[in-house]
Amino acid sequence: MRFVVGRTEAGDRLDVVVARRTDLSRSAVGRRIADGLVLVDGMRAPKSHECAEGEPIEILDPVDVDVAPPPLPPVRYRDDDVAVIAKPAGLVVHPGAAHHRDTLVDALRAHGFPAVGSDPSRPGIVHRLDRDTSGLLLVGCSEAGYAGLVEQLASRSVERTYLALVAGHPPQRARVDGPIGRSPTDRTRFAIIPGGKPAVTTWERLETIDSPRAALLACRLETGRTHQIRVHASTAGHPVAGDARYGGGPLGRSLGLDRMFLHAARLGFRHPVTGEPMAFAEPLPADLAAVLDRLGVPPGDLVERL
Repeated sequence: MRFVVGRTEAGDRLDVVVARRTDLSRSAVGRRIADGLVLVDGMRAPKSHECAEGEPIEILDPVDVDVAPPPLPPVRYRDDDVAVIAKPAGLVVHPGAAHHRDTLVDALRAHGFPAVGSDPSRPGIVHRLDRDTSGLLLVGCSEAGYAGLVEQLASRSVERTYLALVAGHPPQRARVDGPIGRSPTDRTRFAIIPGGKPAVTTWERLETIDSPRAALLACRLETGRTHQIRVHASTAGHPVAGDARYGGGPLGRSLGLDRMFLHAARLGFRHPVTGEPMAFAEPLPADLAAVLDRLGVPPGDLVERL
């Protein structure tokens, strides 16, 4: 990645500027600078370096090493044109600024999935799930399959339903229509902002929990923006349990969660080549099901209720 220091960044520390321009944390930026992977006008510089307007900054990738790809997650369906993958929590979908290896893309490549689509760094990937979100994900396996899935996502005809445990007792049903873009104050977060990309989430409350005060929601995406459910739920005053970035940390800690309670449970679409209606459901993984068990909510029939 390369960029030029802007006027408003002049005088700021190098590590602050790089962290602001990327998805990397300050500590991660500090490690890259110490490793000589951040260059100022082609030269190494300390993290305390005061940036000047117009200075070119280059962020280098860590040196590639030979590592085994992650195991292929469960494949719930696959043919010549499309696959449905059950992504586990903790697996990043594709390489990005803060994560270069051990992604779902690496697993797909290692297991012979074809490199289709316009972006070679994201072959076959038509949408994504956050690292700590589990559940169903679509992958294109041919150019026709990939293009057809992209078209359905653009026309909002793919049905995506998530299970989310949130703080408080939201309305039984709601529709949140709020455009989403990067937060102007924290580039690692997203927010509802004027001029953001259109984003619509609807939800239905499936279960109400009194202690701790929480609710289980079925959230349906009309659009698919980065962190959409997390941002909409937090803005409505009901952050996702375990989502420390958007206010769900306290509830998550009280429940012993190691990640946020968000799971892509149902997926419906038309086969991108044959047009056949297709629908898939994925039960809650064991860690989230155990949380509901402790709260007295039987997890067994939840997917059937969606």
